[in-house]
Amino acid sequence: MIRPATLHDLPALLDLFAEARRFMAASGNPNQWGDGYPSSDLLRADIAAGCSYVLEEQREILASFYFAPGPDATYAVIDGAWHTDGTYCVIHRIASATHGKGAAARCVAWCKARADVLRIDTHHDNRVMQRFLQKQGFVPCGTIHLENGAPRLAFDWQKN
Repeated sequence: MIRPATLHDLPALLDLFAEARRFMAASGNPNQWGDGYPSSDLLRADIAAGCSYVLEEQREILASFYFAPGPDATYAVIDGAWHTDGTYCVIHRIASATHGKGAAARCVAWCKARADVLRIDTHHDNRVMQRFLQKQGFVPCGTIHLENGAPRLAFDWQKN
């Protein structure tokens, strides 16, 4: 079941993201989220905005993601080109438990059912996510830069 996250979920979310950071570091991507990202304050803000979601099975949170309609300021400028200039939704901060086989794909499918166009980005070193996104039908578009100037590989997906 995918549902909006609540403040009650915060401890489980912090554990899930810590697990995701360990997995990324072990997979050759130690820098994307650094130590402690996303912070509890950012997750609280996501929850308050109604943009934080969890995939829960038998009362266990197996995945979490941010989903919201655009525009997203991070995607306003791209070195490359989006495949459409129309309305889109964004996915950020997607993480799944290492034992949650298929959880991230289920989250993306949920997002695809609610949008005609999706945008997402990832770190250059996050090869696991790059392969996952392409397997999910996302297409590389170029490079965007975060608010702090850090580059990210940008992808989009369009409903056919």
